[in-house]
Amino acid sequence: MKLGLSIGYSKAHLDIPIKLIQRAEELGYDSVWTAEAYGSDAVTPLAYIAALTKRIRLGTGIMQLAGRTAANAAMCAGTVDALAGGGRFIAGIGVSGPQIVEGWYGEPWGKPYYRMRDYVAIMRKIFARQEPVTHAGKEISLPYTGPGAMGVGKPLKSILHMNPDIPIYLATGNEATVKLTAEIADGWLPMGFFPGSLDFYKPWLEEGFRRAGNGKSLKDLAIQASVHVEVADDVKAALAKLKPEVALYVGGMGHKDKNFHKDIMVRMGYGDAADRIQELYLAHRKEEAIAAVPDEWVDLKALVGPVARIRERFRAWEDSGADSLTVRSRQPDAIEVMAEAARLN
Repeated sequence: MKLGLSIGYSKAHLDIPIKLIQRAEELGYDSVWTAEAYGSDAVTPLAYIAALTKRIRLGTGIMQLAGRTAANAAMCAGTVDALAGGGRFIAGIGVSGPQIVEGWYGEPWGKPYYRMRDYVAIMRKIFARQEPVTHAGKEISLPYTGPGAMGVGKPLKSILHMNPDIPIYLATGNEATVKLTAEIADGWLPMGFFPGSLDFYKPWLEEGFRRAGNGKSLKDLAIQASVHVEVADDVKAALAKLKPEVALYVGGMGHKDKNFHKDIMVRMGYGDAADRIQELYLAHRKEEAIAAVPDEWVDLKALVGPVARIRERFRAWEDSGADSLTVRSRQPDAIEVMAEAARLN
C-alpha cells in the first residue's frame, strides 16, 4: 500500500511542515496533500513544496470548486505540475458545502452534481489542448452566454502546453457523486471510508463504471483513503484529541439540514450520536458536543495508541480496498511508524 501525508490547511498562521514532508519523501511516501477551507489555499503551498522536494507527488485534498473556475483550476494544476518537473500533480477537487460556497465565495450552490461533471470535463479539455475549449454544460458553459454577458466570449486553447495526463480525483460520499466519481475520475478521495466500508460503496462504484461504458473497473480507479495517526501510550486520550475535529465537522461544518459529514455518520450507523453532536454544537455547547463523539467512531477512522496497536490495526487498512492511505498527522513518530508498517523501505 502506498502512503500519502496530509498537512491540511494552516490555522491562524501559515505553517508548512517542510522538514516532515522531506522526511516522508525520504521514507518512500508517495504523495503529500494540502487542503483549503476559508484561509490558506490548497495550491500555493504545493508550489513551495515542489521546490523543496524531488519526487513526492503533490495532491490537493481538496481544491474547492467554487474557489476557482474550472479553467483556473486547470491552470493551477498545469502550472505547479510544470514547476515540479511534470507528472507529480494530482488535482483533487470537491464541492465543499453551501455555507462556504455561498457565504465565502459568493457563488450559488446550484446543482453540485452537474457542476462537478462540467468542471472535470472542462479541465480535461484544457489539459488535452486539442482545440479551443467549448463546453455546453448544465451548470458551466464556455464561452459564457448567461446574464451580464457581452456575447463576445471566444473559445481559447491553453498557451501553456500542460501535461495532458494530470490525474483528477474527486472527493465524494453520497450515492450520486460516488457514481459520478467512478464514471469520470481517475481517483477517489472517499468521505467516511474505513476498513469494511467498501462493500457499502461497491454498488455505486459498479454503476459508475457501467456508465463509463469503456470497460472501466475498480482496478482503474485509485482509492486514496485517509486516516488520523498518533503514537501514544494512552489510547483513550489519543482518541479524545481527535474528537474536537469530529464535533466541528459533524456539528458545525455545514447547515443543520445540509451537512455531508453528519450524513455519512448517520449512514454508517451512528445516527443518534450524530444528531446529538449537531444539537449540542449548534447550541454553542461545544465541549458537550465533543464529549458526545463515540470512541468507536473515532477509532474506526484512526490509527492511535502504542506502536504495536497501530501496526496490528494497519493490516485492516491494507485489506480495505484502498490502494493508497493518506496519513493525517504532524507527529514525526507517526510518519516513521507508518512507513515501517507499510514496509516502504
